[in-house]
Amino acid sequence: MAVVQGQPIALYYWPTPNGWKISIMLEECGLPYDVKLVNIGRSDQFKPDFLAISPNNKVPAIVDPEGADGAPVSVFESGAILQYLGRKTGLFYPQADRARVEVEQWLFWQMGGLGPMAGQAHHFRIYAPEKIPYAIDRYTNEVNRLYGVMNARLKDRAYLAGDYSIADMACIGWAKLWERQGQDIAQFPYFKAWLERVLARPAVQRGLALGADSRTDLAKDKQAHAVLFGQKAPG
Repeated sequence: MAVVQGQPIALYYWPTPNGWKISIMLEECGLPYDVKLVNIGRSDQFKPDFLAISPNNKVPAIVDPEGADGAPVSVFESGAILQYLGRKTGLFYPQADRARVEVEQWLFWQMGGLGPMAGQAHHFRIYAPEKIPYAIDRYTNEVNRLYGVMNARLKDRAYLAGDYSIADMACIGWAKLWERQGQDIAQFPYFKAWLERVLARPAVQRGLALGADSRTDLAKDKQAHAVLFGQKAPG
């Protein structure tokens, strides 16, 4: 693990697949950080202090007291945070243009595809009060297609962009929940090998464990349902 000195970064976080991206990256880089738990099931994401940092009222977000110009900087959106931390440290986000493009295309693939589609699969398979077969099939099948894309990509390489990178960190938190998405992992042997490879990394294990004791069984938490699935525009 690389160790980067400096003032601690404030991590506004809840243990979710998007939150895990940043806890993993911070652990992989050895960056000092302070955790600010944002209980998204109890409306913490709507508090004015948090909205000033994350106007989309979503976790994760960070405040780095040592921005590139020496002044504090806040960043929201998990993909943007991964890129920011990669530029700050020079780790897991290559500087060479061709290698960076390889990473970025898979990072944005996750942000625009795997995350949203897996999230909808979770919702309609587990949380929705009414089981709608069309919606369940639609998102379960799309996750299956996306896993097939990953499986084909990983047939001849260990990681999505060649070397281990922020692209893998972006995907792992969603991919490890394949059972909840109604998938048969045996159908995707190269994906399965990648999953085991990434989950074996000590920094990944530490990142995934962060705040684990704060999680509740969301499927049974009706108060959280009202907050998360009945959200309106903040303010």
